Amino acid sequence: MSEKQQRLVYSVIEFLNQSIEDGTVKADDKESLEVAIQCIGEAFNVDPLNQEQAEKLSVKPATLQTIFDVFIKTRDKISSGAPSSPASAAASSSRSKAPSDEDKAQAETHKQTGNTLMSSKKYDEAIQSYDKAVAMDPTNPVYYSNRAAAYSSKGDHLAAVGDAEKALSVDPNFVKAYHRLGHAQYSLGDFEAAASAFERGLKLEPSNSGLKSGLQNAQARIEPAGGSPPTSESATPTTRRPATGTGPGLGGMADMLRGVGGGGGGMPDLASLMNNPQMMAMAQQMAANGGLASLMQNPAVANMMGRVQSGDMPSMEELMSDPGLREMANQFGGAGR
Repeated sequence: MSEKQQRLVYSVIEFLNQSIEDGTVKADDKESLEVAIQCIGEAFNVDPLNQEQAEKLSVKPATLQTIFDVFIKTRDKISSGAPSSPASAAASSSRSKAPSDEDKAQAETHKQTGNTLMSSKKYDEAIQSYDKAVAMDPTNPVYYSNRAAAYSSKGDHLAAVGDAEKALSVDPNFVKAYHRLGHAQYSLGDFEAAASAFERGLKLEPSNSGLKSGLQNAQARIEPAGGSPPTSESATPTTRRPATGTGPGLGGMADMLRGVGGGGGGMPDLASLMNNPQMMAMAQQMAANGGLASLMQNPAVANMMGRVQSGDMPSMEELMSDPGLREMANQFGGAGR
């Protein structure tokens, strides 16, 4: 079962559940529809109540309804614009390929108006201006690209994908459209498609920093074949954790211990301990060579830190009765004297 198929099924289930909640379905039919939802989910191994699946399969902010609406509108536009005869087809093609100078001038005026509206965050009005620019000069990829940016700014990334693709169909060498397309695909959660868009753009402009950054971010979110998220070793340079004492493990432990105080149950002042220069130097060295990560994965350490965080401070006698913690304490003691 591919992830794309599961995304489609998840969107269908979301649509059916929404239809139950908003009253689209009659009360007498709700129970039958709920059974159908359960059967569909089991058949495709999709559980809408599973938070992990929800984050992975959801296409929000798009919905099945908005996706379908875009398709219908696109099909209607194509149908309404279809010429009725070969002669009219030739005339229509001639107009689309060679707008007059006056048409181009008007299109530029509409584009400038749209840009001004974008600066004011009036995205719907900006889209209307870009619509007019496209109508006057459908051969200019900039108008589609700008409209894609407006759609993305208002959260309609699916429409942005359509406009970015349209811009590239007009001019496959228009690099900015690859950035628009990659950004929209990334926002929709299709990281592989986003990476592909950024890569296509980089083939045309290898030094483009925006495309490079976008590609790194997309690649960092793509799960390897085994299904596990990227590790710090396989992640792109922008996602690797710094190998210093300021890493998440040390910082989180220090923040948690600062509020504990000292002396409880024979324990030392842990806040002062974490502020001790020698201790911090040792912790930084552990973080640099991977020792801190191993330490925080120790079950005994994890249990102790959980108790500390909940306010249940273990005594020194209790800690020293645990062989793993006693060995850890000896290591800390030897290094921190």
